[in-house]
Amino acid sequence: MTHHLSHQKVVLGSFTWNVDTLLMSTLLAAAIALLLIVGARRLRSDRAPTGLALFVEYIYDWVDGQVAESYRGGRRFMDSMALALFVWIVAMNALDLLPADVPSNLASLAGAHLWHVLPTADINGTFAMAFVVAVFIIVAGVRAKGMGGFLHEWIAAPLGKNPLLWLPNVFLNFVELLSRPVSLALRLFGNMFAGELMFLLIALFTLNAVGPDVGTVVLFVLQVGLGFVWSAFDLLIALLQAYIFMLLPIVYITLAEEHHG
Repeated sequence: MTHHLSHQKVVLGSFTWNVDTLLMSTLLAAAIALLLIVGARRLRSDRAPTGLALFVEYIYDWVDGQVAESYRGGRRFMDSMALALFVWIVAMNALDLLPADVPSNLASLAGAHLWHVLPTADINGTFAMAFVVAVFIIVAGVRAKGMGGFLHEWIAAPLGKNPLLWLPNVFLNFVELLSRPVSLALRLFGNMFAGELMFLLIALFTLNAVGPDVGTVVLFVLQVGLGFVWSAFDLLIALLQAYIFMLLPIVYITLAEEHHG
């Protein structure tokens, strides 16, 4: 359990880098970007899309519909952000469906002793994505209200413009800003880490099996059955968590652009 949940680390100065998280998330981002680009270039105005082009168009139209329900401004940036978050997180979450020993065994061929294949089960990865979302929220607020208006709201809202309330206002706004990315990061990490842990617990059913006796056969059948059921449930969780991580930043940015006095 400890082996499968540990990371391949590299220490550079005062920083420790989880190489597996960085490499897997980067490779998946590149692969997904390439897939979307190829699909988009196959779209033609003179004929109905098919295959990959149809799939990319469907995903884009669905994401655009989700953005349109919550955001009333120009949707170009919001569509790009939402599409990137959704497909990237789905791809990362789907790695949880790989057999438990396959990633580590493949990594060992390259000399790696550990390999945690699921980037979204690393809290450093989910916090990094949530931090970027927090930056987008601040930038959206400043762009919509100007730096003066943005800072004015931090001082004057929600309790009022009385100078005695400036410090409580700033504190409440800081807590609100911080809680949003923290909740995003912890929700995604917690669900995916728990899903990965369940797969490892199921894999332990036949860990010490020494022969094809009745008990081993029963445990194996139970293991396969539970593994199939949990795989289906985990796939649902993977899609749901990606959807939540896509949708909430849209809502947060919408709220950041509204004027609160």
